[in-house]
Order: sequence, then C-alpha cells, then structure tokens
Amino acid sequence: MEPMKPPELKQGADVLHRTADYQPGRSLRTWLIGRPLATADAPHQAIGKAIGLAVFSSDAMSSVAYATQEMLVVLAAAGAAAFVNALPLAFAIAILLVILTISYEQTIHAYPSGGGAYIVARDNLGELPAQTAGAALLTDYILTVAVSISSGVAQITSAFPALFPWRVEIAVVLVAFVMLINLRGVKESGMIFAIPTYFFIAMMFITVIVGLVRYLSGSLGLVSDPPPMEMLHGAQALSLFLILRAFSSGTTALTGVEAISNGIPAFRVPRSRNAGITLIWMSSILGSLLLGITFLAVKIGAVPSEAETVISQLARTLYDGRNVLYLAVISATTLILIMAANTSFADFPRLSALLANDGFLPRQLAYRGSRLVFSRGIAALALIASLLVIVFKASVTALIPLYAIGVFLSFTLSQSGMARRWWKIGHLEPGQEVKERGSTLRFESSWQFKMLINGFGAILTAVIALVFATTKFRDGAWIVLILVPLIVLGLSGIRRHYKNLALNLSLEQFGEPPRKLRHRVILPISGVHRGSLAALAYAQVLSADVTAVYISLDPEETEKVQRKWDMWGGGVRLQVLDSPYRLLLEPLLSYIEQIIAQRQPNEVITIVVPQFVPKYWWHNLLHAQTATWLRLALLFKPGIMITNVPYQVK
Repeated sequence: MEPMKPPELKQGADVLHRTADYQPGRSLRTWLIGRPLATADAPHQAIGKAIGLAVFSSDAMSSVAYATQEMLVVLAAAGAAAFVNALPLAFAIAILLVILTISYEQTIHAYPSGGGAYIVARDNLGELPAQTAGAALLTDYILTVAVSISSGVAQITSAFPALFPWRVEIAVVLVAFVMLINLRGVKESGMIFAIPTYFFIAMMFITVIVGLVRYLSGSLGLVSDPPPMEMLHGAQALSLFLILRAFSSGTTALTGVEAISNGIPAFRVPRSRNAGITLIWMSSILGSLLLGITFLAVKIGAVPSEAETVISQLARTLYDGRNVLYLAVISATTLILIMAANTSFADFPRLSALLANDGFLPRQLAYRGSRLVFSRGIAALALIASLLVIVFKASVTALIPLYAIGVFLSFTLSQSGMARRWWKIGHLEPGQEVKERGSTLRFESSWQFKMLINGFGAILTAVIALVFATTKFRDGAWIVLILVPLIVLGLSGIRRHYKNLALNLSLEQFGEPPRKLRHRVILPISGVHRGSLAALAYAQVLSADVTAVYISLDPEETEKVQRKWDMWGGGVRLQVLDSPYRLLLEPLLSYIEQIIAQRQPNEVITIVVPQFVPKYWWHNLLHAQTATWLRLALLFKPGIMITNVPYQVK
C-alpha cells in the first residue's frame, strides 16, 4: 500500500511574531544567583584568557597540592628511602604533560566549537567510542569535584585538627557553595574565582622559590614532628609494580588538561587562539609547580599522611612554623582545591548539554537557565558529587583510585580520534573541503607529523590507563571499570528512547491526518455541584455525545445524586456504576476499558476530569485527591484523551 501524500501547504498563511513583554520579578532566587539574563546578553558573558585560566585551569593547577602526596603514599610501602623515586616520576609526568598539551592545542584549533574528547570521538571514531568518552568525562568531572573539595577540607583539618570529625559536613557545604556561585554565570563565577586562583599561583611560586633558595644555601632542613607515615597495603619491596602504582597516582596531576578544549565557546573571539594560549599558560604553571613541590618534599623528608598534608609539612618547614606565611599557603591551597571544582562545574554542564542535544541524556540538560548557564547540569553535578563525598567520607586517598582512569580513557579516545582526523585530512586533495558535524576538514601538508603526535599520545595514555586500572584495581578502580560501561548502557538506552519517540512522532509516511467520525466524552463525577457542572459545560462544548459516570457506594446517596442530576444535568445521560466493594477507581477504569474495546474506527474518546482547587495549597491535604489519582491512572490508557477541568474554590 502506497503512503498517502502529505496535505498541501496553505499558501499565504499568516505567521505572527511578537516579543513577550514579561520580565521576571525579584525573588530569593534572583538575590542568590542574580537577575535573569536575556539571550541577547550571551556575547557579553564571554571571558578572556586571564579569567579563562581561573575558570578552566584551577582543577589542573590544584592537583599539585595532592599529586606529590599520592606518589609518596604508594612509595611509602617500600620505606622512606624509596621517596627519592618521586622526582624521576615527576619528570616523567611533566614529559607526558608536554605531549598532551601539544595534542590538545591541536584539538582546540581543529574543533573551535569545543566538546573535547566527546566531539572528537563522535566525528572520527563512531557512536560507541563517543559514548565511552562522554561517560569517562562525566565520571571524571564528578570525581574532580569530590576529590578537590575533599583535598581542600584536608588542608583545613591539617591547620585546624579539631575540625577533622566534621570533614564530611564541611565538604558538602563547600560543594553547595561552589554550585551557587556557578549558577550566577560563567563570567561572574570566573571573576569571583580569579582572585583565589592567582593567589594560589603566587603563594606556590613564592614557596618553591624560597625552598630552592634555602636548599642552595644549605638552610632547608627537615620537617619537624612529622605525622605518622601512612601505608596503603603495608610494607612491600621496591618493585616495578610499586613504581608503576606511584606513577599512576602522580598522573592525577594531569586531570583537567582537557578542560579548556571542552569549554572553547566560553572564550572571547578569537576563541581558539585565546583558548590555546590559556592552555599553554596552564601547562607551564602546572609542570613547574609539580617538579618544584616534589623536589622540595623529598628534600625535607615529608611523609604522606591523612593527618597532615605534604603541602602543610612543606610550608611549616620553609616558614619555620605555623605563622602568617604558613597560614597564607594553607589558605591559598585550600581555596584553589575548592575552586578546582569550578572546572567541573564549567565543563560538566556543557558536556551534558552536548550529550543531551545528541539524545544521550535527558533533553532538559540542554536548556540554559536564567543566567545563561546549564543550571540543571550544575545542580546534578553538585548532588552526585555530594553523595560521593558522603560515601567515601571525604577521603582523598579513598577517592583517588577512582579518579584518573576516566581521565586517561578520554585522553586516549581524544588522541585516537585526532590521529584518525589527520589521516582523513591526508587523503584529501589540496583545496578540497569536507564538512563534518564538529569541524571542517581541509588538506594540510603537515598531516603526517600531526598524526604522529596524536598517535603517540594515544598509545602513551592508553598504556597509562591500563597501568592505572591494573595497579589501582583492588584499591577501588574496579568501580570505575564497571561504572563507565553501565553509564554507556544508560546513554544508549536514552538514545534509543528518543529515536523511538522521534519515529513515532515523525510526519514522514504520515499522509493526511485521519478524519474523526465521532467524539465521545466521558465525565466522571463524585456528585452534583458547581465543580461538576463547570466540567459538564466544558464537556458539552467538546461534543454532543457526553456520558456522565457516577460510582455508587451508598444507595441513598446515589438516589440524591440522581435527583440532582435530573434537575441540573441538562438532559445528559448518567451512567451509575454500582461498587459493592466500595472501590472508586477500579470500576471506572473497567468501564472505560469496555468503551475503548467497543470504539469505532477513528473515534476519539475524551475523559473530562473535574477537579476543585482549594484556596490554600495545604487544604489539599484534607481531601482524597481522587481526581489526581484518576488522571494518573488514565494517563497510560492508550487511545483516550484526558482533560482536566479545575474549579477554583474561593
């Protein structure tokens, strides 16, 4: 059977446009997050390089506060003598940072609309790798918030040990605080967070310089009264496996390197250039501080401990006690660790919006809030991260094993996708252009060199991801190895739902809408009163074929209803359903099922549900809400329409 032709378009149909003159008023919400911004204000919310460094780089830079400690806590299993291996490991991590920086700088210019690993994998590797990259990044961003906030709280409890029992509560409050600031918008949150970010950079460089000067002058000394050294799994011999475990823990310093490539649209034009320069600034600061802090921590004999962080030990050794300079370092470190969560709050909602636009997450995550940010994504991130903090009791050491697998998995997919992209470019003719969803391919003579860089980066990060998964498996990495595939399955299920929905709603092969031969209206009533008569009047507007239905529980009450209906029903037929078991919904639903079974072709059945609305919302607690339950029960009945007719009680 050939499909019917679609109806012809009406020529010259009127299309009217007007701008709504409604403006949101002031409320508690506007006091908390600021006045709503119009869509036209979006260009004015773009940020420059200096603010961009604070917004997107705080995660990467703050990791120097715990990366060294996480290497030392693994090496501690072989004794304090094994700490000398931390510096060579830091150099290896710095080399990897250079490779990733070069690679992501290429990604920034290739994909100026942002999206990072997800977009690169989607355009070059296919749907499943893109979902995997998306799942890995979402996991990474959630863990970034949990780890950075927990690490910030660890700095606070190092300076004020009496607060240690309250670390979980403090962490949850700080997550809520960062969420609130981010709901105010990217530009405003960046300006707020810029001060602590640059304060941290200044204090860390001052600390490293002071330490190096004291080391060269021979006055560095050792840490006094070190805390008890922490070992994860007891004493072990120094082995290649232990070195690899320490290296994988130290690579947490590289988390956040991809953040700028995800948030390119937030920068002012020229976006790619500004984002690329910010990436180079960030990597230079990160590499310098990682090497400096690791070198000095080894020289002063710092030990890893939950009771006092390595940064705290370094600061009180260099500044001879817990004085003003020490407190400045601890304050700066605490602030940057808390602000590091801001990177996730900037990128998680953007990535969620991309996934939502592609149908892998609920569509609501793609909607911008009143301050032109993806507020639903921000709130979701805060909620999930807070749950992680509570479950793992704000312990950085407990959270770290879950952390970097998703990061390096996304690194690997991003680099593999970029290598594939350069291969495609190399097979184009000079002057030829191919438009893809996220970028435009043009022939470049240097494609082989760039493919080599990305290919080498992909192999290296894949090896590290494998090492991390192996060495940290029993510490909790297995959770992520299970969680990422489960998230991918969830993304696929959501995508499948949206595809099926689109298929069912599509006008392709639809033809002309079927003609309706009959419109039957069923009006359930609980009695004859003003509310039911208002619903009856509306039902009669819809159709002349109206049947009122009353569930009889008491013969005397039923007789009263019949007499009133004879007087007020306007000749509309009344169907009385006797209910010997005093049930309301079940007899009505059974009756409707019978009507549906006898429905004629192209017949429309509408259930008009009367509902009175009390003056005060809490008055609803005094009523059975039968109309609400009826509407919910009918909602899943195929082949019927449901109309609610409210009657406001004064």
